[in-house]
Amino acid sequence: MDTLVTTQWLADRLGNADLVVLDASSHLPDAGRDAQTEYDDAHIPGARFLNLKTLVNPESEVPSAYPTRSQFDDRLRELGVRGSDTIVLYDNSAMRTSARAWFLFRLYGVKTAILDGGLPKWIAEERPTETGTKPIEPSDFTSSGGAGEIRTKAEMLGNCDAGREQVVDARDAGRFTGEVPDTVHNLPGGHIPGARNLFFADLLAEDGTFLPSEQLASAFREAGLDPAKPLVASCGGGVTASVVLLAHYLIGYEHGALYDGSWSEWGADPATPKETGPAA
Repeated sequence: MDTLVTTQWLADRLGNADLVVLDASSHLPDAGRDAQTEYDDAHIPGARFLNLKTLVNPESEVPSAYPTRSQFDDRLRELGVRGSDTIVLYDNSAMRTSARAWFLFRLYGVKTAILDGGLPKWIAEERPTETGTKPIEPSDFTSSGGAGEIRTKAEMLGNCDAGREQVVDARDAGRFTGEVPDTVHNLPGGHIPGARNLFFADLLAEDGTFLPSEQLASAFREAGLDPAKPLVASCGGGVTASVVLLAHYLIGYEHGALYDGSWSEWGADPATPKETGPAA
């Protein structure tokens, strides 16, 4: 199974006993949208609601921090996921939140695929949807292993001096340069010193699918990044950075790390160094 699957690939397999489709939609608070309500109104037949926005570690000081392994496993048990299942993630979000789910699943050693283009493409092709929710029989799911790495604020501070890893910021140029405030997190704009800007939406085609690999690779290079060298992604809160990391993975690299706290943590700390303007 490829990391990206097409709508036709999924349509051909709906109803398979070992297929689990998870709706990983989540929205910003100011979007005026509720992912659970939208799921109830229309989802891919048989899909289960991941409730991504709650798949966090509430005990962490990092805003919306990634879950612990036990918290992750508990959620998958509640969703009835088995270790032998084929898992496909999709979303109906402007932030392409299925990439965040992909990162978390990969972090804990669970192979998944993402529906390229998500629910919008599925609906645009007039494919079937269903409403409501159905009872789910819990499983005994247990994860093991994993790939991908998380960076802490302390590690990012050290990197400002050492420069061991390239830092890529997935936010739009206005927030990156500080030309506009980061209203999502109620913070001034700006970026981590030395970061390069690669807006996550520039990695997607008009229909929401990922660009071909050669165009993805060009986008990294045009942003001043060498995808073959150590790289850590940041954004506002660890979501759209995952889109950049997924694109990085799609062009053949597995070493990308995530600064999970991102600007919501870095920008809120008066002690962290910050830059404004275009990337140096």
